[in-house]
Order: sequence, then C-alpha cells, then structure tokens
Amino acid sequence: MPAPMMTDWSHAAPAPGVRTFALLGGMEAGVRAMLVSVLPLEIYAVFGDADRVSGIYVVIGLLSLGFGLMVPWLASRLARRWTYTLGVGLYVLGHMAGIVGGAAMPLAVAGAALGTVTCFVCLNAYVLDYIAKSDLGRNESTRMLYSGIAWTVGPLAGVTALELWRPLPFLIAAGLAAVMLASFWVLRLGNGKAIARAAGPAPNPLAYLGRFFAQPRLMVGWTFAVIRSSGWWMFVVYLPIYAVETGLDRRVGGLALSVASGMMFATPLMLRWMQKRSVRRAVRVGFMGAALCYCAATLLAVTGLPWGVVAVLMAGTGFLLLLDVAGGLPFLLAVKPSERTEMAAVYSTFRDVSAIVSPGLAWAVLLVAPLPWLFLAMGALLAGCWGLARRLHPRLGAARGPRRSGQG
Repeated sequence: MPAPMMTDWSHAAPAPGVRTFALLGGMEAGVRAMLVSVLPLEIYAVFGDADRVSGIYVVIGLLSLGFGLMVPWLASRLARRWTYTLGVGLYVLGHMAGIVGGAAMPLAVAGAALGTVTCFVCLNAYVLDYIAKSDLGRNESTRMLYSGIAWTVGPLAGVTALELWRPLPFLIAAGLAAVMLASFWVLRLGNGKAIARAAGPAPNPLAYLGRFFAQPRLMVGWTFAVIRSSGWWMFVVYLPIYAVETGLDRRVGGLALSVASGMMFATPLMLRWMQKRSVRRAVRVGFMGAALCYCAATLLAVTGLPWGVVAVLMAGTGFLLLLDVAGGLPFLLAVKPSERTEMAAVYSTFRDVSAIVSPGLAWAVLLVAPLPWLFLAMGALLAGCWGLARRLHPRLGAARGPRRSGQG
C-alpha cells in the first residue's frame, strides 16, 4: 500500500543535520539569487517610476504576510512536505509570469514572495525540529556559506542573462527550483518531529499571534529580523533603481550584490568572532556599522558621487551579513519546543513585513525628497535597533556551564 511504504521509507532516512539544511538553503538561494536583481529592473521598466514600484511591492508584501501566517494551517492539512512542495510550485508559477512579462510582472514578484515565505516557514520548522539550540549559530553560518556561491554568481548572472534574452533568467530559475524540489524529496525530511501534533486541532493563527505578543523576547528578536531584512531590501531593490536614475549601467545593482555576497564566505569567521564575544555584541556592531554606511550613502549622493554610494552600501552589506549570522538568534533561542511550527511561521513574517515597511518608507520619503534620502531613513531604523539591542542578555547563546558564574 502506498501510504505505509511512504512512512517506512521516510523513517528509514538518516537524521538530517546542519549540512542537510545548508544544502537546501543553498539551492533555494540559487532560485532567488538568479532573479533578485532582475525583478526590480523589470518591474521598474514596466511601470516607470519608483513610487509606483513601491506601491506594488507594498500590496505584494501584505498578500505574502497574510499567506505566511496561514502556512502552519496549510501544513496541518497538507502535511509539511506537501506544503514545501507547494512553495516550490509558487516559485515556478512566478517564473512563468516573468517569462510572459509586461503587466504580468507583479505576478512574478508575488510568486517569488509567496514561494519564499512558504519554503522558509517549512525549512525553519525542520531546523527547529532537528538542530540543537547550541548548534543554531553553526547552522546559520553553514547555510550562508553554502548559499555564498549562489548569491555571488546569481545576481550578475541574472542581469547578464536578461541582456542576452529576456526570458532566460526566468527559465534558469525554474530549472533550479525543479532541482531543489527533487533534492528535498531525495533527502526524505518527511513531516518533521512535530507531525505527532497533527492529530490535534489545526493551529489557529490568531492564537499563536497572541502567544507571540505575550513574549517580549520574541518581539525584540522579530523586530531585529524585520529591520535587518529591510536593510537588504533597500540594497537589492533601490540601489539598482538609483543606479539607473543616475545614469550608471543597469547591471551595476547585480554586480554590487554579487560582489557583496562574496563576503558570505567570511561568515564562519564572523561566527567565530561572535562566539568569542557575545550575540549581543555582534548584533550591536552589525546594526551600528550598517546604520553608518546607509547614512554615509545619502551624504555621498548629495555631493554627487554615485559610485561612492554604491561602494559604501556594499560595505554596509558586510554588517548586514554579520546580522544574518547573529540577528536571528535572539528569536530562535527564545522559541519554546512546543511552538516550533507556529513560531517559525511568525518569524517568517519578517520578510513580508520588511517588504511592506521598506516600500512603504520609500513611498513616504519619495513624496517629499529624492531617492538618496531613503538611505538616511534606513540608517535611522538600523540605529534604532542598535539601541534596542542593549536589552539583550549579555550571555545570550553562550553554552551553559554546570553553574552560573558571575554575570555582569
């Protein structure tokens, strides 16, 4: 009978570890990186101004936010492995819309957003099931190391493919998505350890939102993730638009992201640096460094140095990468084991909220000021998180000894 065979096959698989999730994360990075610089350029080419582009991204962000909160409910109905499969299908539907182009471009962006949030919720739930809390930092840095090649090659490869033949980057991304899905099924992750809870009532999104708001540590960790993601969002979406508006080559955005992503290979060193200090210090250094770079970008833009803007924003991504290593830990370390799937869904909303906050902020700033002032506004938000990070426990993420020694 098919069902028992599937269950036995799944249980016979070796327990997944850090490299398993790094491999899947690296393949998903390939799918996203191929189009990350293509989508802003294409949607800007169709609609012609940064204000309208911002409005479209806000609507898609709201849609993705609502959908992401329903993923645990979907996982309880479809099972987690089928929900992940649905996420990959949404990616591919977006790629098909991108091939059509023109007025279908918002659907391409929506497919990418919905596919990302669905796969992210499922993958995070698997990670929380199988990876010990003490290994979460190593898991993040290994994932980023595996993703490094995709993010280094993908953005520039995407815009280069776009120049050669407009549908080409979308076709490549669809092929990569198919490889990712095949690998997921070969790895046999099944439905995770939390599948035993499927016999109970389906999770209620409003109920687990209430539990989230009742835990300040989760709210602070989630806020860090939103602002960190917004920093990347500004770099990925508005740097290419700024480059086009100032007369630079339209491949500059993709080139800048590819070069900046090369710093992902330094994430094991960042992890080691963080482990010798503390999660709190790493988070504060990351937010302050990124804030200074974004503020400097506005100053350089006002003085008429567009290449200086590109350079300083690229430098800022080094601090954003440090936040990618350390910034998610305040949330992940605070999650209760009994709430893994639900809180993975809440955590995943940081992408969608940042996809609302960033274009919403852009829309507000562009009403009264030119685009470079948007970088200053982003710098202010990053600096605010630097201040908020003072509330983190000095020993957050440290291995527990037999007894607490003195805490300063």
